Amino acid sequence: MIRSEKNRRRAVAALRILAVAGAYYAAADLGLLRKVTVHGAVITPLWPPTGIALGALLYMGLRVWPGIALGSVLMIATLTGSVTPSTALVVAGNTLAPVCAFLLLRRVGFRTELDRLRDGVVLVFLGAMAGMVISATTGTAVLLLDDKLPASGFWSVWAAWWAGDVMGVLVVTPLLLVLRRLRMPRLTDRWAEAGALLIVAVAGSLLATRSPLSMLYLVFPVLIWAALRFQLAGSAPCALLVSVIAIIAGTDRVGPFADLTMVQIMVNLTILNGAVALTALLLAAVVAEQQNVRRRIERACEELADLVDQLAPGRSAAAWPSRPGDERESR
Repeated sequence: MIRSEKNRRRAVAALRILAVAGAYYAAADLGLLRKVTVHGAVITPLWPPTGIALGALLYMGLRVWPGIALGSVLMIATLTGSVTPSTALVVAGNTLAPVCAFLLLRRVGFRTELDRLRDGVVLVFLGAMAGMVISATTGTAVLLLDDKLPASGFWSVWAAWWAGDVMGVLVVTPLLLVLRRLRMPRLTDRWAEAGALLIVAVAGSLLATRSPLSMLYLVFPVLIWAALRFQLAGSAPCALLVSVIAIIAGTDRVGPFADLTMVQIMVNLTILNGAVALTALLLAAVVAEQQNVRRRIERACEELADLVDQLAPGRSAAAWPSRPGDERESR
């Protein structure tokens, strides 16, 4: 019985690792659909595997880190066609970055519900910006040591690599945290408003990213609508939608990206996607926190009202406990 229980636990752990590796590899394939080349290095404006990796760690803990490493090895082998000693350094960086981000978040008491402003802030600065320095630095250094990158292009490639990893965390990880709390919708849910939000988000994003009039700011009212009305469950998918549509427009060099160089396109996409992700994440966290405060105040008011009812002088004498001497005084 004990041996079978251990075998079952080992099998479950192995399946989780394989599932994480498969999700990492699949997300890498999606990210590479819109890859660009900067100084000979392959870069993506949005690298979903970092968001998958951090989300998996937040779900299942450190025990799934081999799945991140395995998925990274498969991705590099598919991309380059070989596995070299340099691959181990890149894999180490891709694995250590989300692991360190997870440890930093756990250190400061991060809550996966993302219902507090401080949770959104630490995810941005510790989980994304600080943690992804490791993967960007390791990957760019390996390219430089292998003579695949000129020294003059180090910082531009580093910045592009770091930005893609950061966007993966800011856009993908919140969506995974929302899916964790996914429930069956009720008939009373705001279906009409949600459908209208989806239509406006798609139409507004296409207009903003493909119009030559440079109307990228049109996406922000949609994000505000989603965050105010649906919190993270609405703002996270909208942020992903806007980012994907913007990346497609940028790599196709249409709309406001038509006359820009690839480096300029990467800078513009980084700024836009960063602003979109921050707006969606932090505004949704603020709204959720305010709603939690309001619910706590309402519960406190209800408890106070019940207490007042119990102590009200209008209650009948029979409801009050008898005191010593009352019977003698009545005589």
